[in-house]
Amino acid sequence: MKHKMFVMTPKHSIREAFAEASSFLTAREVTEPKRSAQLLLEHVLHISGAAYYMALPEPFPAERRHAWEEIINRRAAGEPVQYITGEQEFYGILFAVTPDVLIPRPETELLVEGIIEQAARLWPDGDMPLTCADIGTGSGAIAVTLALQSPQWQVFASDISAAALQVAARNAEGSDAQVAFREGNLLEPFAGTPLDIIVSNPPYIPAADIDGLQPEVRDHEPHTALDGGTDGLAPYRIMMQQLSLLPAPPRLIGFELGMGQAGDVAELLRQAGHWDEIIIIPDLAGIDRHVLGVCNHIL
Repeated sequence: MKHKMFVMTPKHSIREAFAEASSFLTAREVTEPKRSAQLLLEHVLHISGAAYYMALPEPFPAERRHAWEEIINRRAAGEPVQYITGEQEFYGILFAVTPDVLIPRPETELLVEGIIEQAARLWPDGDMPLTCADIGTGSGAIAVTLALQSPQWQVFASDISAAALQVAARNAEGSDAQVAFREGNLLEPFAGTPLDIIVSNPPYIPAADIDGLQPEVRDHEPHTALDGGTDGLAPYRIMMQQLSLLPAPPRLIGFELGMGQAGDVAELLRQAGHWDEIIIIPDLAGIDRHVLGVCNHIL
């Protein structure tokens, strides 16, 4: 059945345009319809924050009506807000995002914080020029944030997708972060490279579960960044095998993972035998979301 298209009622105020679009998105069972409508309204009107709220009583600008209808219909069809606006905030930084990369999630900020915290503990001399690699960087959110938070580090980022690396490089340049990019599969681009820290938010969705994901994820986000193989753990196993490509294992390694995977990933790190402390970090919903391996002595 063909869905009714959104057509804005003429002579609306900005507040009425917001209410009308919110109701339309609610009827289409879009997630967070009010939040979506506000973000898209701010985008189409080029205003935000206090300016947005001050503008609500004003007439909706007629010259923006077509653009407004177009983006509301895109959102109603399931396209994520971030791909429509082309941006997503992460760790207080605005990142460009395209359908070539996953949309950065708030829980990944906890992985960044965990890496920074454990690095400070392992290397108390804050001026140490550590070498860190973000594996499967996507938009570059992790690598760029680490480079900005720890400018004394040498930060690398890799991805198997050349298109993703272009987005990540644009984000690094736009935020003035010093990141070196390499193309390839997981740790392969770092063969022979000494690394102190490895961090990765790899694909971890079991292949059979992808069809059951929310439509905006399943139909719009890149499957190469979602599909973690039969049980979702394939990238972690491969990276454990690829550690032999490095001169020595990193003293600090950190992964993001899916619900119910923390125990298995922690066991993979234990079996590797390089790290004497395994730390599991829950996200804000209480789901075990990150696993860190820490070597408290110099290898």
